[in-house]
Amino acid sequence: MQNIEEIYKQHSNTVYKYLFCLTGNEDLSEELTQETFAIAVKEIVKFKGNCKVSVWLCQIAKHLWYKELKKNRKNKNISIEEIEELPEIETTEDKVCKQEEKLKLFKDMQKLDELSREILYLRMVGNLNFIEIGEILGKTPNWARVNFYRAKQKMKEVNENGKKKRM
Repeated sequence: MQNIEEIYKQHSNTVYKYLFCLTGNEDLSEELTQETFAIAVKEIVKFKGNCKVSVWLCQIAKHLWYKELKKNRKNKNISIEEIEELPEIETTEDKVCKQEEKLKLFKDMQKLDELSREILYLRMVGNLNFIEIGEILGKTPNWARVNFYRAKQKMKEVNENGKKKRM
């Protein structure tokens, strides 16, 4: 097992990006990232190694986010202004899209239900595979794959509806 400093160096950015996708708030994401690693230090002896360390850390982060939601009693969605301020994340999808297309993509994603949005973020922004997405969401890889496909279909519908309105 690696020491916690190595784990932090390797996975803090992934945990932060994941939390940012959930919260849409840089400060809260940073705070929850720090809390995630504080819990990981305490609970590292309980880590059985039956999943990737990054998946385990994202599960901790997700539970902290849920606690935060319960504490505040409100669900935060990312505003359009915050989307425009999203940091550049180099993924295969981003390299293909121009800056304007990315902005439209994120705006359209905000029109989806929370689960579809989360799956798309994990896959596209977090660059996670279906096994990791399934583990984070407590589902099977096949479930993650099917729901990713469905989320893409919903995105196509949102995109087509937007084109019809412009005509």
